Amino acid sequence: MNFDINDEQRNFAEHSRDFFTEHAGPECARALLDKPGEEAAPGREMLAELGFSSLTIPEEAGGIGANLLDMALVAEQAGRQLAGPSLASAARIAVLLEGDTDRLRAISEGRMAVAVLDGSPSRPTPSMDVVGATHFLTVDGDDLVLGQGVVTPGEPIDATRGLGYVDLTSSEIIRPDARDRWARAKQVACVVLAAEGLGAADRVVELGVEHAKVRKAFGREIGGFQAVKHRLVDDWIAVNQLRSLVWWAAWAADNAPDQLPIAASAAKAYCADTFQTACETLIHVLGGVGFTWEHDAHLYWRRSKVDRLLLGDESEHLAEVAQRSIAATRSAGTEAEAIPA
Repeated sequence: MNFDINDEQRNFAEHSRDFFTEHAGPECARALLDKPGEEAAPGREMLAELGFSSLTIPEEAGGIGANLLDMALVAEQAGRQLAGPSLASAARIAVLLEGDTDRLRAISEGRMAVAVLDGSPSRPTPSMDVVGATHFLTVDGDDLVLGQGVVTPGEPIDATRGLGYVDLTSSEIIRPDARDRWARAKQVACVVLAAEGLGAADRVVELGVEHAKVRKAFGREIGGFQAVKHRLVDDWIAVNQLRSLVWWAAWAADNAPDQLPIAASAAKAYCADTFQTACETLIHVLGGVGFTWEHDAHLYWRRSKVDRLLLGDESEHLAEVAQRSIAATRSAGTEAEAIPA
């Protein structure tokens, strides 16, 4: 099976790369460290205006009607520039509100700013992209709830993620018995979050390679030393393996939904390790400057640390992959035994 992207998708990815390079970037992420209550660039309004946040919303609800792989390609470019709010939130909301044309249209047109809360209404936990949001989706028991609330910004470890606590001031059950939909929405969000991590990790490896080509020690470029080049090559390989995982997971969401739970968890877990390791390599390659406030390395390192825990940590997703793989193997074995000789 060919998981490569076509020319139209490549052009779309290139267009989104130009956009995020112009309207986001490490300098915007750095400015937010002292302003944890402000929304990350380029912001909800601009993402809605260009249709990036409504890519997976159906056309009849004012969206683009694209598949998740298209959103993953855009998310990769957003991740390179540490852009926000996360497109993972947008993809998650599109699944949760599927069939709710009026609310989806309001989101597509930028008239409604929605975030998704993890935890429960009675026990809120830090949630992504709540800064700047006016309405919040969460589950209360098995019911999907929409309400308004008061946001308390969290510690700005990575302020571009818009983390914060929300106390709901109103709530309305908009869909009962929504646990299965909630689980699928989280899986879709994991794929897009991994795509953003892919883009960020790819940029981190690029920064390391660029520095290794010009920085000299003992009369030669440091990229010629095995301790440097082997680590950079390992990270480059890991990033490309992650790209295959992300594309598979995004493809599965629209074409093989039975594969999505394993694919999404595999992408999320592998991204956590790949992204953080790439950041550690970059700091190692940079030497002393890598520990300074002035270099961008710490901004990517911050995101790797925060993303590792969002939507479930690495251990949770590895356990999910293992449990589902074992269950699938047992099921296949039972079916084989049932076939007459």
